[in-house]
Amino acid sequence: MKTGNPAATRAANGRARRSHMARAAQAQVGELRRDPIELLERNSQGRVERLLPLRYGRMLASPFTFFRGSAILQAHDLSKTPNTGMVMPICGDAHLMNFGGFATPERQLIFDLNDFDEVALGPWEWDLKRLVVSFVVAARHMRLARDTANALVHTIVSSYRDRMHQYADYSALELWYERITFELMVETAVTPERRRAIRRGMEKAASRTSESMLQKMAEFDGERWKIRDMPPGIFHLFGNNTLLDPTDEWLKLGNWEAFLRDMFEQYAQTLTHDRRALLRHFTAQDLAFKVVGVGSVGTRCLVLLMTDELGKPMFLQIKEARQSVISQYFDAQRLEHEGERVVRGQRVLQAASDIFLGWATAPSGRHVYIRQLRDMKLSANVELFDNNLLEGYARLCGWILARAHAKSSGHAIELAAYMGRSDRLAEALTEYSNAYADHVEKDYEIFWRACRSGRLEARTDEDMAADFHV
Repeated sequence: MKTGNPAATRAANGRARRSHMARAAQAQVGELRRDPIELLERNSQGRVERLLPLRYGRMLASPFTFFRGSAILQAHDLSKTPNTGMVMPICGDAHLMNFGGFATPERQLIFDLNDFDEVALGPWEWDLKRLVVSFVVAARHMRLARDTANALVHTIVSSYRDRMHQYADYSALELWYERITFELMVETAVTPERRRAIRRGMEKAASRTSESMLQKMAEFDGERWKIRDMPPGIFHLFGNNTLLDPTDEWLKLGNWEAFLRDMFEQYAQTLTHDRRALLRHFTAQDLAFKVVGVGSVGTRCLVLLMTDELGKPMFLQIKEARQSVISQYFDAQRLEHEGERVVRGQRVLQAASDIFLGWATAPSGRHVYIRQLRDMKLSANVELFDNNLLEGYARLCGWILARAHAKSSGHAIELAAYMGRSDRLAEALTEYSNAYADHVEKDYEIFWRACRSGRLEARTDEDMAADFHV
């Protein structure tokens, strides 16, 4: 009895999506009738009030930092345009700075997506559109020619398309085991300059460990290690330099040990048995608030310093998980716990995730997720890249995003068939990214005027640090 060809049927279903949304239609940006400041203010609700000026100050540095900190704007705008209807777990904020290197549990150094605060179910193309726009906005900030920016978009989309066709032939296990290691990146680099840059990155990552961070961030007082206050970037919740409001629910707990007590046990239960056993070798030494990134500024982010029986350190990051900007504008099934959403999304999208990745509910009901703060982690400083390195980085990002989507969805065949092998999607996304980058610059001007007029208060790290004497 003939059973047919399942792969051919799936490919036909993917091509049929073109009638739902033609590849050329991916160029649409839609009618952008909204107040960007109103959306940013909505996104700031519930954050630490005294850190909002720092959030806006970091965003004010350039249109690119503004773009990094305003994921809510593009999520809103994408929701006003058609989509392919192919829904899967997506990163939600796949701009070019949310890719990086880190060590797997087996101590392999790999490159992958590394920020999942906005992970959610959504149309796959939303991730690709955020990625290509980020390259165009960054290229303009770096004063690169328009043709160079367009070539970067074409590189990203072509890499994503070609890798997706490759993954369409992978078995489920082959795809699950696929990892983009630094060794593989060296092998596939097409120029000596790129190979040298990758090897330099490997050497730098190897030095970025908890032990190397201990001397920079903490000091031993004779009994235990204590994290140094460096406000506004790092401060103790219950210390003199705290930036929490005096009426904050967390401050009513009185000390950091009380803050951790119930929450840490919840967190441990989200780990596998062997990792709970490993965690028991560590004792908490100190807890502090640590401001990170651009878009995350003002959300609650803590660093917990722990040591094992030999006094060797490990830093854990306890980060607030709020509702994803994707789920605010795309109606799909949601998990009740936002920390669990981040963890589940990270595990399914990444090739390998941190062994201590888990979630819990913090005091006052805030959802958090927890992971190691630094474990051979590395990010690219694209502003120092020449055109050759930037083109290689664009190709790598397209490859990584294809791997993540193929793994998270199991629909590499359908995605490859929808895109085909022509440049139609690349051409459409080149048009989209240029048009949307124009809107980013307009939004930045509105944001700049709001800061200058006093509607929003924006302060730099240096300006806020001057308020403290530590």
